[in-house]
Amino acid sequence: MFIEGKQKWDEFVILSEKDMKIKDLLIEELDFSVRSISRLKRKQNIMVNGEYKKVTAMVSKGDVVKIPIEEGTSDFEPQNLDTNYLYEDFDLIIADKTPYMVVHPTKSHFENTLANAVSHHIAEKGESCKIRFVNRLDMNTSGIVVVAKNAYAHHKLSLDMSKNNIKKEYIAIVEGVMKEDKGTINLPIYRESEDSIKRIVDDRGQQSITHFEVVQRLQDATIVKLELQTGRTHQIRVHLSSIGHGIIGDDLYGKIDKDIIERQSLHAFSMTLNQPRIGNVIKIYSDIPEDMKLAIEKLGGNINDYK
Repeated sequence: MFIEGKQKWDEFVILSEKDMKIKDLLIEELDFSVRSISRLKRKQNIMVNGEYKKVTAMVSKGDVVKIPIEEGTSDFEPQNLDTNYLYEDFDLIIADKTPYMVVHPTKSHFENTLANAVSHHIAEKGESCKIRFVNRLDMNTSGIVVVAKNAYAHHKLSLDMSKNNIKKEYIAIVEGVMKEDKGTINLPIYRESEDSIKRIVDDRGQQSITHFEVVQRLQDATIVKLELQTGRTHQIRVHLSSIGHGIIGDDLYGKIDKDIIERQSLHAFSMTLNQPRIGNVIKIYSDIPEDMKLAIEKLGGNINDYK
């Protein structure tokens, strides 16, 4: 129903395919949230064939509905951090996060974050978008991070995430040689206390599922590909540690060996998702960063194709 080729970062362009109320078109056919419909009521900015209409008004088959996107901007300080962007369209920015970069400003990391970098990128393009992260990575995990430019895109992708319709794959270097070529770790993850960042496997926790597949066995380590079915905090790190194969470099759950790598050797290398408005499949890859390549070489391995 979104007209391909007519979409903009600051406007939705919708073709009605049958006679129905605008509210039903937006909610039932396009998955607009109830909150966004309430915002449209307040702003009175729905145009049908160039004429303002209420959300309760009827549209006919063939009518063109235009809705401006008016959300303001985020208040992150723009910073040029030479961040690499893997994909961008009117709804999304997909960034390649480097190691040691925090995604969102905190009290201890209030600048040089991915949010600062994306703010700069948006300003350079002359756009006015509010930044919403669809997924997040730990500071010492590198790879793919998806940013929604508007509330609709964030809502749609969050729904897809909850339905397991977004495929997220990681590559890790773990301690020890894994015996099984592939398998699934289905263990609940629990936060012991509010003041602890560490998670544990515990029956009181939320169901957490990680699929793994061995890419290469080294002398005393394994390169493993992982796919998340759920998205709990520290899930991969906790799960791998729980089966005796902690991530090399992980100072919380794994084996610290600064001669091999300075941080946890975990990289979000692939993501497959549907474009929020048009619905076409987007598949993104991020190359293994240099510190992980060097770690693999130090461990006697060779990895040329991990896709």
